[in-house]
Amino acid sequence: MTMELISEMAVVAPGDPVRVELRGVDGPGDLTVLRQGDSVRTIAGAGAGLHDLGTLGAGGWGVRWTDGASVLQAAVDVRGPDDPRMRYGFTAAYAPGLDPAPLIDTARRLHLTDVQCYDWAYRHADLLGGGEDYADPLGGTISLATVRAVARELHRVGSAALGYAAVYAVGEEEWPRWRDGALLDAAGESVSLGDFLCIVDPAGEPWATHFSEDLAAAVAELGFAGFHLDQYGWPKTARRADGVVVDVAASFASLIRRLRADLGDIRLVFNNVNDFPTPRTAKLPQDAVYIEPWEPNSDLGSLARLADRARRDGRGKPVVLAAYQHCYETASVEDADLALRFTQATLLSHGATQLIAGEGGNILTDPYYVRNRVAEASTWRILREHADFAVEYDELLLDPAVIDVTDSVTGPYNDDVDVEFEGLPVLRDAQPGTIWRRVTGAGERTVVHLIDLVDQVDTRWDAARAEPVGVRHGVLRFRRVLDARYRVRMLRPGADPVELTAEVDGTHARVDFSWNASPWTLLLIEVDE
Repeated sequence: MTMELISEMAVVAPGDPVRVELRGVDGPGDLTVLRQGDSVRTIAGAGAGLHDLGTLGAGGWGVRWTDGASVLQAAVDVRGPDDPRMRYGFTAAYAPGLDPAPLIDTARRLHLTDVQCYDWAYRHADLLGGGEDYADPLGGTISLATVRAVARELHRVGSAALGYAAVYAVGEEEWPRWRDGALLDAAGESVSLGDFLCIVDPAGEPWATHFSEDLAAAVAELGFAGFHLDQYGWPKTARRADGVVVDVAASFASLIRRLRADLGDIRLVFNNVNDFPTPRTAKLPQDAVYIEPWEPNSDLGSLARLADRARRDGRGKPVVLAAYQHCYETASVEDADLALRFTQATLLSHGATQLIAGEGGNILTDPYYVRNRVAEASTWRILREHADFAVEYDELLLDPAVIDVTDSVTGPYNDDVDVEFEGLPVLRDAQPGTIWRRVTGAGERTVVHLIDLVDQVDTRWDAARAEPVGVRHGVLRFRRVLDARYRVRMLRPGADPVELTAEVDGTHARVDFSWNASPWTLLLIEVDE
């Protein structure tokens, strides 16, 4: 059995005991709990099995186990509903008798707050009309007993099961009932997805009432904690069959408000396809800002801008981007893994997370989630390292209070914080051949994010990437306060913090640092109390 350290829960409720599980170890070792990289308690003689760490305060915690020869890492998220995050996964398998245990382990390993239950329904316009068992589009069988088990087991480990539901899609069999609400194109034909789904006005009646009632029934019958509300990105404006011109963004907004009023305190997540219409929906009463990026949002800078705008428009809501890594289908695993690392670095450094993983260790390379792909061990290691890092250093990354201060502290006019590398340009935007630098404020702490694009010929996020090579020798300078002492650390996913030495340099402090080139490195500056 593979050696592994894993949290018992995907998310731990405040006040509940925190437990972690050791698997595959054949002897005792020391189990250490860390806060922001600093040890706070150690349990000696921990071997295989479940270990109680007691109660921990709200926030992210690191956990390490070592027997002197091996080191295992994990994290624990202690969080209540008043300080939400969204780390989103997926499932699309509901065969009769299917054991949800592999999915539950994925939720625990990646600290998934929510899991999208994709394509569980009988029909888009008739969610529960197929009875207890029915055929899926690929000829398999969907069992509602399995859907219930998935929802129940996810809830048990602190993760929410969200049922997938398209807000305006009607299939061929149900179309005669709903065609009067059809949205029409300029030729007077029904707007459709392929040749099997037609689109109605999502806020039109009687569709909106039917849709709301269908969702309520699914909560009661299956135990969903909420819904993933999907759309397809078009049309944006269309004429309805009765002649009314429909602003589809306004209809989406109306429907979201209606569902919140009808369904009460459940989780609702709406899909803003290619950022449409995020400015209209982000502020509405839903639980996250979710964006599915497509062309022309094709480079790392695009992801950064989407995340930044979503955080602003969402007013503190968690931000998730469904950035599918199609490159796993066209490039070597090694090259695609690098693309994943750059995508994760970009999103986490901009306060967002990526919907990419689910099932029992699979990843998304296609918007039709049934076509997911088993992740290689190397890919899974990247996902776990970044998930653990995002939890352990949540206050520096995903906390809504984190702010971008790059333009107010860097450069010769500001001269408050900056980095330089001999012979390498340092820029505030993502450009190939450079170090991409971003500075954020996290309370009294300053974080300098460095994404290494030196060896890249472009910055596409869904394309094979070149391995950063060599050692980067840099200098960090920051303005100091009289008599203050500073602590500076270098942080990276999957690695222990490295303490750096700050030397007095007139009105500034100077830190010389080096690291073996890698996609993402953080420099944490804080006053040493």
